[in-house]
Amino acid sequence: MHGLHSGYKDVSVLRGLTFHVGAGELVAVVGANGAGKTTLLRTISGLLAPSAGHITFKGEPIHGLPPHRIVRKGLVQVPEGRQLFGHLTVWENLIVGAHAQEARQVREQTLGMIFDMFPVLAERLPQTARTLSGGEQQMLAIARALMARPAMLMLDEPSWGLAPILVRRLFEAIEQVNRRGVATLLVEQNVYRALSIAHRAYVLELGMLVMEGTGEELREHPNLKAFYLGL
Repeated sequence: MHGLHSGYKDVSVLRGLTFHVGAGELVAVVGANGAGKTTLLRTISGLLAPSAGHITFKGEPIHGLPPHRIVRKGLVQVPEGRQLFGHLTVWENLIVGAHAQEARQVREQTLGMIFDMFPVLAERLPQTARTLSGGEQQMLAIARALMARPAMLMLDEPSWGLAPILVRRLFEAIEQVNRRGVATLLVEQNVYRALSIAHRAYVLELGMLVMEGTGEELREHPNLKAFYLGL
């Protein structure tokens, strides 16, 4: 991504963002509410058209492509708030994720991988999504995205609304997904947790990248600790 500008109608939100996520990396983007984190993911996903700059994925430009074509290229987003089909079962939500022909061809293999990572979902298959706990719903949202066999997974505020013990388990699951070779872009307001698992991270403020480094470097940065971590 280079020189990205994006926003809503006449409101500019992102202002000249340039960054990258390498193959197999776990990269975090952190910042306060209103920093532009969700706008960033919506632009990469094709839900918003950038007003300037370009986005490449696997060496090919994807800005301007519709969302379904971006998904088929292997770039999948787990949206904020999970957005599951609450009236459908866990099984039905998973199957929806494998709608592309390429994903359907390896569906059984993918299900095996998912149940290995999230065994609780195998136990909940006949339940409707709305009856799951918050942590289980977030795991299902991630699993549904994995059914598309992404090369890169983007997560928008996955810890939103979860109790601390569930947040810890969720971040362990995100690390597990990444260890299986899925490049991961994590947008998260829980700065400490995000930086604890990230290989690299960027700090977004008012639509601009103001800091970058390894997760450990930023977690120990005095300005970041004072402003975002309250230390």
